[in-house]
This record gives sequence, structure tokens and C-alpha cells, in this order.
Amino acid sequence: MTPKAQGPLKGMRVLELSQIMAGPVCGLMLADMGADVIKIEKFPAGDDSRGYARPGDPGLAPSFLMLNRGKRSVAVDIRLPQGQEVIRRLVARCDVMTENFRRGKLDALGLGYDDLRRIQPELIYCSISGYGPHGPLSDQGGFDLVLQAFSGLISATGTPDGQIVKPANSVADINAGILAAVGILAAYIERLKTGQGCKVETSLLQASMQQMYWFAAAYFNDGTIAKPMGTAHPLIAPYQTFRCRTGAIALGGGNQANWERIAQILGHPEWLQEPRFKNARSRVAHRAELEALITQALSSDDAPAWVQRFDLAGVPVGPVNDVGQALEHPQVRATSMVVDVDHADGGKTPSLGLPLHFNGASPHATSAAPYVGQHTVSVLRELDFEPGEIDALMTSGAVFQH
Repeated sequence: MTPKAQGPLKGMRVLELSQIMAGPVCGLMLADMGADVIKIEKFPAGDDSRGYARPGDPGLAPSFLMLNRGKRSVAVDIRLPQGQEVIRRLVARCDVMTENFRRGKLDALGLGYDDLRRIQPELIYCSISGYGPHGPLSDQGGFDLVLQAFSGLISATGTPDGQIVKPANSVADINAGILAAVGILAAYIERLKTGQGCKVETSLLQASMQQMYWFAAAYFNDGTIAKPMGTAHPLIAPYQTFRCRTGAIALGGGNQANWERIAQILGHPEWLQEPRFKNARSRVAHRAELEALITQALSSDDAPAWVQRFDLAGVPVGPVNDVGQALEHPQVRATSMVVDVDHADGGKTPSLGLPLHFNGASPHATSAAPYVGQHTVSVLRELDFEPGEIDALMTSGAVFQH
């Protein structure tokens, strides 16, 4: 049974031959916007992220549940000729296909773009690779950690004492999935105008490098190499997190007016006459002294009290929440970034929603993340495979039904 479609992409059918994170992020966004996403999985293990569970996690791994709700799972062994033929027949009925295999792997199986566009000329074929489709490293596989390091992102993340720190989230994977979705939608608009399909390509390298706008600007300008600065901003001060007597706050003195308000609220109007802090450039040049003075002033009270004072004055400020505090905040629910969706084992489970609104509402797929091959037979029947054909495919081991 096709999940109930909602959102602007109702009627789009996507074949997802990608796994773990980047491709599934793309597929989740498309599913949330109404597309029918058919997830092709190997069996019996399925998508590798099904194994990304902590000791004690029951049932399907929470990481898999998060990125694969709203999708239907069809288990196919694409190493077999019969399995490859299943993919070709499915592609003929799909608008989009996503994949994250190493370069040349699907071509060798007769499932590359040039092969499939002969079957479906309007196909939008999206490839997500490690290092991109061209260049000396294009044949290498890609992993989020490795590409964050390669791109220079990790070198600029951490504390000023030189401790190397990886950004806590999977920046390369998540951004590559978003970029893939953007590329697919652009190609889909072009297809509506011309009737022609397109090959869309992005990579973890490109997704990481895109995060380097400010750092690249400084380097191209005068050769400056960005260094770790904790939570501080390379161009603005004060614009970082600060410890208070208890807790911490994020404080944004993004312009002169806000800086003047900060000095007044902290009880130090004399700072406004101090040459070291007179303007934005001087404050950046004397960042360490300014940080020490502000931290000392904030130590006189707790974070909630300071948030209230700065907020009333119109200064950009917020608490440093932990993950639970953020997810449970009513503002997050109000923006539909936390939504309740079906769980594969019954009942409901919270999940992150779509970070977009259309006409005031944020659509999201509510059907449960699937078990491996849960929808194999139903999808094949829906797409005109005869019962005898399905039985033969099951017997040959080319497909699997949960």
C-alpha cells in the first residue's frame, strides 16, 4: 500500500538505492514533501544503518527509524541478473533514482545513468559520492569523518589551545543529502519544462567545502588559515557562548548597537570608551581580553537571569540547551520540528520533522520506517509484476519479502 501522500511532491516516485545517511536524508526530505520513496535494500541485513544501535536498543535501530520513515522497503539482490532486471522495471515507473555506490559499480551492473535513461528518458538520476565525479580522487569511497577532515572543516573546529574536534553532527552527510534534494528538485522543474531527465551529482567533499564560506573568503583574500576558536566568530566579537554563575548563554554582539547594549547591561559603560573595544575590528583584535571581562561580569548571576535581561534589551541571546532541553522546548514543537509518527512495532514515536513550511503548514511522512523487504511483494504487484513472476523472483533469491 502506498503511503498516504501529502505535500507539494505528491505524485513523484523515487527509487532509493542509497543507504546510511546522505542519500536517506535526501529521500526523507522528498518523502516528507509527498513523494513515494521506494527503498531498495540488500538482504538479510538491509541498509547498514540498521546496525547502528546502542546496547539495549530494542527493535529497529533509532538511527534507521529517524531517516527512513515514510518509505517502503523492497529487498533486491542486484548482484543477480534477475535482481538487475527488477531495478530496470522499477526505474521505468519512477521519476527519480538516488544512489551512493562507488563510481562505476552500477555501470558494471548495467544500472548506470546511460543504461537507465534508455529505459526512462525522463529519469532524474542522483549520485552522491565521496570526492565528486571528477578528479584524481573520484574513485575513492567517502565517509563523513574523512571528508570533514579533508575539507579543512575539522582543522578550524575545536578550542584555541589546538585540541582537534570534529563537529558533533555528520555535517558532510547531512548537507550532501540536502544538496541532493535541492538538485533533484531543480532537475524536476527543468523536466516539467522540457520533458528531459538529468543526472544530478554531489559529494561529501562538496557538501563539506560549502561550509567553508567565511574561511575560504579569508584565505583567498590574504592567505589567512582559519584556526580553532571554540564557539567564537572570526569576524565578530562578542559573538560566542559564555559561562555564567550556573549554565551558559550564547550572546550575539553582531553590531555596534548590540555591543553598546551588552556593555550597559553588564554594568560596564566605561567599556564603550575603551580604545580596545571601540569598534568591531578593535574588539576582534582584542577578543581574549574582552572575553575574560565579559565572563567575569556574567559570573555574578545565573544563565536564565542574564537571558531575560539581554532579551528585554533586544540583544540576541539564548541558553545553551542540551539535546533533551532543545527537543522538549515548546518552540520546537510549534515549528513542527518534532512530530509524532508511526513506529514499526506499533504506537507512535517522536521524530524530527521537515524544516520547511508550505502555506503555513509543515508536511511530513507519518508511516513507520520499514523492516527489510516489508513491501517487496506489494510494490512489485503495484508496478505490474505478475504473481508468477514474483514467485519466480522469490525462488531465485533475487528478491525477499519480510
